[in-house]
Amino acid sequence: MTEIFFYHLERQPLDQVLPSLLEKTRERGWRAVIRTATSERAAILDEHLWAYREESFLAHALASNAGPGEEPIVIAIDEANLNQPQVSFHIEGAPLPKSPQAYERIVVLFDGNDAASLETARTQWRNIRDQGLAATYWQQNEQGRWEKKA
Repeated sequence: MTEIFFYHLERQPLDQVLPSLLEKTRERGWRAVIRTATSERAAILDEHLWAYREESFLAHALASNAGPGEEPIVIAIDEANLNQPQVSFHIEGAPLPKSPQAYERIVVLFDGNDAASLETARTQWRNIRDQGLAATYWQQNEQGRWEKKA
């Protein structure tokens, strides 16, 4: 059964949280797709994943540059599954997959300091629940650790 996680970002920005989640995904041997709403954000994320840490980078490609099955992480705007990902990350309100069961895990990251992002995440949460799918909601505590809230 597909695991669906909603991460409410308040204490750390997406640019800090996403790379660590991607590293954990790769440690499991999983491939990932990151879905974003705009090509501008995809380009920014592409640059960031190459240089987010001095001693490390995450091998990836934009969907427009990725060949089928070549990249462990693909950044896409649409629902292209070029790398047969097990995990689908959704940022900035990117639509959830039409077939959630095609993934081991779906991760929705949203900015808790932005009213529009909160409302989009709430709508996505309701849609998931209306489909009879289970989802968990995670929020950071004062120490920066993730706590399951629902």
